[in-house]
Amino acid sequence: MTNINDADPMTLYYQINYTLTDVPADAAYFHAQFQRTRINETSDYTIIDGIRREGHYVGVYVAWQVNNNGWWGEGEIKFFMDGDKKFPTIVGTGTEDYFCGSYNFDRQGKYTTFTTPYAGLVQVLPSDITYKSGQRFGLYRWHIVDSIRFKKDLRVTIQDLGWRHGGCYLPQQSDISSVCFWYQAEPHANFSQLPGWQHLEMNKCGNKRIISPEK
Repeated sequence: MTNINDADPMTLYYQINYTLTDVPADAAYFHAQFQRTRINETSDYTIIDGIRREGHYVGVYVAWQVNNNGWWGEGEIKFFMDGDKKFPTIVGTGTEDYFCGSYNFDRQGKYTTFTTPYAGLVQVLPSDITYKSGQRFGLYRWHIVDSIRFKKDLRVTIQDLGWRHGGCYLPQQSDISSVCFWYQAEPHANFSQLPGWQHLEMNKCGNKRIISPEK
């Protein structure tokens, strides 16, 4: 655990539950990795990449700030595994479908939060507007009863796509963060170093949302 705040100390509470038992040599270990792209310029956001060895993907939490007006959740999630290159083994049908909120999260003209054991939209900030730039969403999906297993490698991406005039896809430039969770056999690949707090900071001043520049 590292405190990257350059001014305030960190107060940390933790609890570890454990069992003393024999662990098989091929046991899979729990892993989690944070990612963030402040201004997505590729229309593809990488949830996780570089996983090597056998394991299974169990879920993701995504914090998504939309930087354009209109509907934002048309992107497909893709699971590239076991040697996939251009074409992934699993392809979704839309962001809202993957998080089990289809069609759209709009109910009678308003985004509506929901929680279930395995999927949910838990945050809409601010909650009193719809289809406006700067709005933020918190979503999760847990693959507990439908875990996605791989033998050699795994990469997971989700498209950053909305609708534009004329019913065409809009490549967006959203601010997206995520934490991906999976189990795998050790050793695991090295994790990339976290950026500094200046890159991670999110500011809000009154009713005006401040979107940090890319650099």
